[in-house]
Amino acid sequence: MKTLLVKEVRRFMRVPGQTVLSPLISTSLYFLVFGYSLSGRGAHEVEGVPYLSFIVPGLVFLGLANNSFLNSSSSLFINKIQGTIVDLLVVPLGPLELLAGFIGGAMVRGLMVGLLTWGVATLFTGFHLAHVPATLLFLLLSSYTFSVLGILAAVWAEKFEQVNFFPTFVMLPLTFLGGVFYSVRELPTPWNHVSLFNPIVYMVEGLRYGMLGSSGFSPLWGGTILLGVALVATALAWAALRAGYKLKA
Repeated sequence: MKTLLVKEVRRFMRVPGQTVLSPLISTSLYFLVFGYSLSGRGAHEVEGVPYLSFIVPGLVFLGLANNSFLNSSSSLFINKIQGTIVDLLVVPLGPLELLAGFIGGAMVRGLMVGLLTWGVATLFTGFHLAHVPATLLFLLLSSYTFSVLGILAAVWAEKFEQVNFFPTFVMLPLTFLGGVFYSVRELPTPWNHVSLFNPIVYMVEGLRYGMLGSSGFSPLWGGTILLGVALVATALAWAALRAGYKLKA
């Protein structure tokens, strides 16, 4: 398991410009473009928080979730499509050890990008950390949850297009409509009510509570949703790896 974990970390660290620097630049551009353009148009504060500071937790979540998902999904799918997944299935590694190896590597990448994004943001907004336990919980649980979801996507997918389906048509819309750049409570009716069915809203607001100390929703909602998704996704991923679903020739 340790060997698999080290292999996963080394895999994305061989191309740091693509796996770490590229998403860091992308999220930093979101911060610069959306932050300064909107704050310059009168959006100086949102729920009593300066706008530039308000969007930082959402951008950290964006980078963390996307890279955790992409790392686990791409790694497992490449092993599957090349046929090398058979080598992992025949070694004395159970489904839990396989999950730990793939998820551990994905979490390292996701947390690295998220923390680097946070570090860049502090250059513009200063450092804010209101609740350390809540921040650590949401960072770790968010990274873990999206890493497991990446495993499920890779197991299900049979083509590269299917792997990209989730980040493009599911994660991206839900994230951009999840209160990263605005408060869903300030949306007009009925969109403020529709947004309440988006689980990303509660995840972002939970991290916002931990980092800034203020949130439009109780962080317990975000933590409960994250934990529920993580448990269900872990059970499904474990069952799929145990049965060799779409993995064995």
